[in-house]
Amino acid sequence: MAVTEPAPAVPPGARSREEQRATGEGGAHEGILRRQAQRESAARTYARSLPIVPVRARGLTIEGADGRRYLDCLSGAGTLALGHNHPVVLEAVRKVLDSGAPLHVLDLATPVKDAFVTELFATLPAELAADARIQFCGPAGTDAVEAALKLVRTATGRRGVLAFSGAYHGMTAGALDVSGGAEDVRVARLPYPRDYRCPFGVGGERGAELAARWTETVLDDPKSGIPDPAGMILEPVQGEGGVIPAPDSWLRRMRALTEARSIPLIADEIQTGVGRTGAFWAVDHAGVVPDVMVLSKAIGGSLPLAVVVYKAGLDAWEPGAHAGTFRGNQLAMAAGAATLAYVRENGLAERAGLLGARLIGRLQGLAAAHPCVGDVRGRGLMLGVELVDPEYGTGPGGGGPGTVGAAGSGTSGPGRYGSGLDGPRGAGPGLDGPRSAGPGTDGPGSGAAWATGPGTDDLSGLSGLTPPPDPELAAEVQRQCLDRGLIVELGGRHNAVVRLLPPLTLTDEQAEAVLDRFADALAAAERAHRSRPSGPSR
Repeated sequence: MAVTEPAPAVPPGARSREEQRATGEGGAHEGILRRQAQRESAARTYARSLPIVPVRARGLTIEGADGRRYLDCLSGAGTLALGHNHPVVLEAVRKVLDSGAPLHVLDLATPVKDAFVTELFATLPAELAADARIQFCGPAGTDAVEAALKLVRTATGRRGVLAFSGAYHGMTAGALDVSGGAEDVRVARLPYPRDYRCPFGVGGERGAELAARWTETVLDDPKSGIPDPAGMILEPVQGEGGVIPAPDSWLRRMRALTEARSIPLIADEIQTGVGRTGAFWAVDHAGVVPDVMVLSKAIGGSLPLAVVVYKAGLDAWEPGAHAGTFRGNQLAMAAGAATLAYVRENGLAERAGLLGARLIGRLQGLAAAHPCVGDVRGRGLMLGVELVDPEYGTGPGGGGPGTVGAAGSGTSGPGRYGSGLDGPRGAGPGLDGPRSAGPGTDGPGSGAAWATGPGTDDLSGLSGLTPPPDPELAAEVQRQCLDRGLIVELGGRHNAVVRLLPPLTLTDEQAEAVLDRFADALAAAERAHRSRPSGPSR
């Protein structure tokens, strides 16, 4: 498809100097950035890697105070399901403002809240919606996580929680406890299945099975050192952990294990929800109905909103057990109801699945041409490209091309390092399907592709097969993207995964423009990377 965007080296749509002078924007750009650096805390993040001053935005596009335009594939860290300032969102907000309705109501019932809850319940898994309760929390997702942990502890009378390596659930104390970087807490940490960098060195369905078996053993071993847990919390796709989709079969296994042991299952859908992964909720892919769902980001239609939805049987709270001054944001509820309805009525979740598969296919093509791309993965419009040291394994004893996944349908590009056992898997468009069958998770022949390497039960000699992550190269790619008018995020264990979270309204033409700019930035970053002084071998 022809791309009508101008050349990527110069972002399109720069405002004329006369227009900038009229608005005072051109000269304000550097001053605003300078004052931000002087006044804001050292904890600021995006402002460091994205030194822009947004003044206007619509859909995928942001315009900065310097007159440059950018394609935004950050989308408020996944918040903007419909992009910036979508007409249905603006109309919903204006309607509330023009009505004279109160904007702050604590947890009182209002027509706006009633409409939001009705629309939200219409999108939930039917079995949950039929018997659900909802708790409005403080405006950030981390508060909803806190509420969910408090809820299951109250309902079960137990204290411990099961969480997973690589998880990210927020920045408050309890949410940090169940996140991957926690220290000195009493939370049981379980292995999250990964194809690339599989903790067991095998990947695929076998790796997921080993992860599930480990979890089952921990739950049933009286000497595991883990008391009966109050709940298990998981992300159907780990976002900050590096865009890692959990296999559907593994999610179903976690549901069966927790259900059989009366352990409430909490699904954190803060970033994966509202169509992001190709289904309205990411658990829908596996047909899993959790006991608790934690929701925020896109449900507010770009405004702050967070809720916990849970089965009525868990509703053991006393009045005021979890409260907050700003749990009744009327504008966010109106914008959220409009967003939920628009995504549902226009099939944007299904569209995200189809477009995401095409984007993965194109990114996998880049992986084949660029040794610095270790893995391409994701689901729907939640995509990640892991960058690695391109020099790894190229010297004596580095091993030949991998034999695994040459014609598979996994999320990753062709195997290149060592035997390929825990390197990239396949080259087809499937998202996390079997390696030798078609797309899907549990189809026939899912183990056949693994037969070309060492036996999956032989874990000897697996160290060093996967090249190390390269966070410096990832940061250079992000800088080169910004120079070309493309905003992307970094994530993953070592901040070496370039993340793409475009709005669900992304058009085919815009998708091509995003990929063209990313490809150009990747090539430029590789050139810069090769020219940097060589340090000690890693």
